[in-house]
Amino acid sequence: MNIILFGPPGCGKGTQAKKLVSDRGWVQLSTGDMLRAAIASGSELGNRVKAIVDGGNLVPDAIVIELIEERLPEAESAGGAIFDGFPRTVAQAEALDAALEKRGTQVDAVVRLMVDEQELVARMEKRAAEEGRADDNIDAFKVRLKAYQDQTAPLLPFYAAQGKLKEVEGMGSMEDVAARIAAALDTK
Repeated sequence: MNIILFGPPGCGKGTQAKKLVSDRGWVQLSTGDMLRAAIASGSELGNRVKAIVDGGNLVPDAIVIELIEERLPEAESAGGAIFDGFPRTVAQAEALDAALEKRGTQVDAVVRLMVDEQELVARMEKRAAEEGRADDNIDAFKVRLKAYQDQTAPLLPFYAAQGKLKEVEGMGSMEDVAARIAAALDTK
């Protein structure tokens, strides 16, 4: 099963993806983690990505899609992928659909985590304090939130039209949200 965890920055996608990996054995394909690894590598690509991410901007589709495609065989072996932070645009969604179709599979469900914007700011501040991520400062967060609203939110009707969108209340404890996600995934 291939699923997309969808929602604005700081909504808990990464936390819930890790829970799904633990519970179901699927592979988490977090573009954020992949991009941070590229940055940490100090490679030429990593340095280009760093400048983009530190400014709160979205990394170009071609780079992100290449990173995703490299990991698809691993996800297939595990029985599924959890796309976390991807796709972010309709063009990326179409590229993902094409990449999966070439492999004889598809996106099965899109789980939208619905949270309050004030809670997002509080979560971002906590994560920045705990993890010290440069991309979690308030200014970069506002840029990322606006990018989400302008570029990523249009994916909702794209996946709703395919009958794949499942909306889940994203507020509450990690366990409560995980239970709501499991219920949404286990119902047809």
